[in-house]
Amino acid sequence: MISTLLVANRGEIACRIFRTCRALGIATVAVYSDDDADALHVREADTAVRLPGAAPADTYLRGDLVVRAARTAGADAVHPGYGFLSENAGFARAVQDAGLVWVGPPVKAIEMMASKTRAKELMAAAGVPLLAPVDPAQATAGDLPLLLKAAAGGGGRGMRVVRELGALPGEMAAATAEAASAFGDGEVFAEPYVERGRHVEVQIMADAHGTVWALGTRDCSLQRRHQKVIEEAPAPGLDDALRARLHDAATAAAHAVGYRGAGTVEFLVAADGRPYFLEMNTRLQVEHPVTEAVFGLDLVALQLSVAEGEPLPAATPPPPHGHAVEARLYAEDPARGWQPQTGALLTLDVPDEPGLRLDTGYTGGDTIGIHYDPMLAKVIAHAPTRAQAVRLLARALERTRIHGPVTNRELLVRSLRHPDFTGAHPDTGFYDRHLDALTRTPGDDADQHLAALAAAAAHAARHPGTSGTSRFGGWRNLPSRPQTRRYRSEPDGAEHEIAYRTTRSGAIDAPGARILTATPDHVTIETDGGLTHRFRLTTHHDRVHVDGATGSYTFTALPRFTDPTDRTEPGSLLAPMPGTVVRLADGLAPGTAVRAGQPLIWLEAMKMEHRILAPASGTLTALHVAPGLQVEVGALLAVVQDVQEEPTP
Repeated sequence: MISTLLVANRGEIACRIFRTCRALGIATVAVYSDDDADALHVREADTAVRLPGAAPADTYLRGDLVVRAARTAGADAVHPGYGFLSENAGFARAVQDAGLVWVGPPVKAIEMMASKTRAKELMAAAGVPLLAPVDPAQATAGDLPLLLKAAAGGGGRGMRVVRELGALPGEMAAATAEAASAFGDGEVFAEPYVERGRHVEVQIMADAHGTVWALGTRDCSLQRRHQKVIEEAPAPGLDDALRARLHDAATAAAHAVGYRGAGTVEFLVAADGRPYFLEMNTRLQVEHPVTEAVFGLDLVALQLSVAEGEPLPAATPPPPHGHAVEARLYAEDPARGWQPQTGALLTLDVPDEPGLRLDTGYTGGDTIGIHYDPMLAKVIAHAPTRAQAVRLLARALERTRIHGPVTNRELLVRSLRHPDFTGAHPDTGFYDRHLDALTRTPGDDADQHLAALAAAAAHAARHPGTSGTSRFGGWRNLPSRPQTRRYRSEPDGAEHEIAYRTTRSGAIDAPGARILTATPDHVTIETDGGLTHRFRLTTHHDRVHVDGATGSYTFTALPRFTDPTDRTEPGSLLAPMPGTVVRLADGLAPGTAVRAGQPLIWLEAMKMEHRILAPASGTLTALHVAPGLQVEVGALLAVVQDVQEEPTP
């Protein structure tokens, strides 16, 4: 029996495992980097052990330090979570060699499946359908498009789609560097990229007594940068024959490697319905909650039971019920190349309603750093039907209050309500086709303008005029004299000029609207036709967050007139996020000629590489960074001066 469990991970997965441990009476141990000293998973654990340093390579990827922490804290078992060392056979062996229980599959199974290239060879021998591998060194134009993938891990890291043969060497180098940074192994392989395919996977659970459960399917096709965004169970639109084929293939994969514990077998289902084996993840998946909801199981509890040597409760799993959908809430800006965001998370408030579940590693007041994945939380909805679950999740996200860095919340809501998601079977090209429309802000956004009016009303209530009083907290200057305030919405940058007037009776009016009540934190507005809108407002320094029934908005108050000195030198390349410079374009130095769109600088932030491109063709006139340098958001990296055309003689 396990008495004390160390979780070799951080964030929401550590908190989620701790939750099951508390229910089972198991004491918990957290490990943490210096940047995570005050993190939620540290606060929730019974004991915590520091891993000196900040970067993952110095902390959570140091298996020797994690094993030492387990022994120091008196743990008798280790759960790896997902990511980091969860699929590292050497770490699993070190845990067992230290006399600790490994809550995961056998070391041999990890070794056989840890490399996707070796796993494909094994599955081919077992008769599981595969995409034919492509040797990058021998690739031709006829092999395009290609998908480059890291052999040692997933989560979108080390993945690149190559559509032009000339881009292959550069993309191979980038994928190799990213894979080495994320997994400590730079092996990358290539395979055909299937357009408009569906990512469908099967959850398995196996014990040491020969029983293997196939716990239905999940669809994880909505992805950005090859990383899942929305997942659901069961996968919609699969006929019974295809489901049975996927279940049989997943079970065969588990038996082929003597699997034990939780695992996932992933497939790519082509537009013609043919499935191809992608990989087997020898760990718990991020999206496991949708399977738990549909089957009424606690997969972590089953993992712990299997690790203790217990058989699964029955020869077959319980029957599934209903449909579940999960959305990953990221601190990132989808409209700006999915740039990860950092800083203080001031408020995170997700509705607590029947059918909803929240898994998170953050609470309001925490800080989002640069070293780790930008996922803030997972919100899961379970209902009798797919349509009901999707509706419940979209509305819950719409009502969620998030103050701080920009997030993908609005994108999630719009995605869940898009006809290509609600009325069809989503595929991996969803965001390629729809991202621009999903992130576009209407030129005349009436709801946003109304929220800006609420911000102006709250400001006036907080700073009443001196020439008179009104029943709304003294918001009054001269009767009938119009007042104005200017706001810029974040992150779209739209500007709103709010004009309002205080009547002689003390009421407050604006074009097409009337303020019914105004306090510093609550405003009620009536628009033409008698429609009432209620807003909740929170001010943090120079920003005001406005939460309403149909969405949330963030505004920055602007001066009445634009400051003419608030400009950036043309051609300046600014850091779009805090991060570390990992490399520069070959030969890059002041005086180098560059072309528009050419990658010049690579930043690593939150375990992903981000390219800084030349804004125009010209000459690099200044370079302020070098590999290894850490930069803050907005830091000046380099300057490119436009090419000046010579006058025609």
